[in-house]
Amino acid sequence: MNNPSSDPPVRTGGTNRLRAAAVSLARWFDNSTASPAAESEPERIDWLRVIPFIGLHIAAAFVVVVGFSWIALATAVALYALRMFAITGFYHRYFSHRSFKTSRLLQFIFALIGTSSVQRGPLWWAAHHRGHHRHADTEHDVHSPVTRSFFWSHMGWFLTRGGFATDTSRIPDLVKFPELRWLDRFDVLIAIALATFLFVAGGYLERNHPELGTSGPQLLIWGFFVSTVVLFHATVSINSLAHRFGSRRYATADNSRNNGVLALITFGEGWHNNHHHFPASARQGFFWWEIDLTWYVLKMMSWLHLIWDLKSVPPERKYAGAAA
Repeated sequence: MNNPSSDPPVRTGGTNRLRAAAVSLARWFDNSTASPAAESEPERIDWLRVIPFIGLHIAAAFVVVVGFSWIALATAVALYALRMFAITGFYHRYFSHRSFKTSRLLQFIFALIGTSSVQRGPLWWAAHHRGHHRHADTEHDVHSPVTRSFFWSHMGWFLTRGGFATDTSRIPDLVKFPELRWLDRFDVLIAIALATFLFVAGGYLERNHPELGTSGPQLLIWGFFVSTVVLFHATVSINSLAHRFGSRRYATADNSRNNGVLALITFGEGWHNNHHHFPASARQGFFWWEIDLTWYVLKMMSWLHLIWDLKSVPPERKYAGAAA
């Protein structure tokens, strides 16, 4: 016979399931570390974390459903340009190579904009890029098209279990900023915030300015999903294409190439052989005919004293190697 005064049995099954679900959700949002299996299988695709990336591309295809408007196109182009500059000017030339100086506030602002590009946080980006320069086109380069396939160099490495971790040993100058560590850890939240803003803004325009012909879903698809997908593939084309196609002015130890077409769509990053010859330069189009939109904007920002101490390639390095 049961004793009515005894304590009821503790049911832990539901609690454990809730705890496991919370851990999984936290891991889905947290990009600061790789999964536990990353050490044993670093090149295996981490499908749980890849789900948002796949969804990004599927959502962009809905552009054929939501229709076209000039305001939606303008929003997509403007966000592409703003975020491309944040990636090239700050994620790359500032955070990765420290090619100029700026205030902590502006550092955070452009880190925030760059994070909305769905290319992970500034610490992750800088750590991986510094590793690329250290091992460019060798077996230790995680995205070399010389030692690996085109698909792998373009996006395969980005989706692996080992690829999600941020190697903080490569970025001791950046990890001291708690706001950058937060962005790196919860970068997906910034992208969600931008997408939500665009959806709400599109709904407002539909109700109050119907003559613009846009809506919440349309502004979301064009402004966030289409713009972000194009931005991502333009950025990683430097990994996959600028180490295969183009000219080589300098005899660098890697297979980096100068490619004018890539330079146009990436705001100057296509002058990749120049960059590998002297990575510390804030200007990658070394000569006047090499269009480098990021450099032009950085120069204007220096005139406004928003940034300073822009590094340039020394003349003896600029004219070294093959004739310009």
